[in-house]
Amino acid sequence: MSHIVTIQTEVRDSEALGLACRRLELGEPVHETVPLFSGEATGYAVRLPDWRYPVVFDVEQGQVRFDNFEGRWGEPAQLNRLLQFYGVEKCRLEARRKGHSVHENQLSDGSIKLTIQIGADH
Repeated sequence: MSHIVTIQTEVRDSEALGLACRRLELGEPVHETVPLFSGEATGYAVRLPDWRYPVVFDVEQGQVRFDNFEGRWGEPAQLNRLLQFYGVEKCRLEARRKGHSVHENQLSDGSIKLTIQIGADH
């Protein structure tokens, strides 16, 4: 039986965030307070390529704070890709914690298909 699931991502797991950053060859997220153009933010800071300011993830609140001046100070697609890989890594972690195996396929449209085999030991 197949089920299609659409996920709205809230970043609440620092381990999954770190795994997503490693997949994208970004630096490790660092918990710190960083300046943004309009103030500062505290949480796990991720520095995306060519972004003027880091993206800050408050995992307690599930919030993301960033200042990219409507794309002028950072390409939104890079953040979207990080959020996509966060979702994948979070699903993989949770499935494996329950003893399930996960198979991943990158689709031609850029989306990722995860197949979870219930009860597998992989």
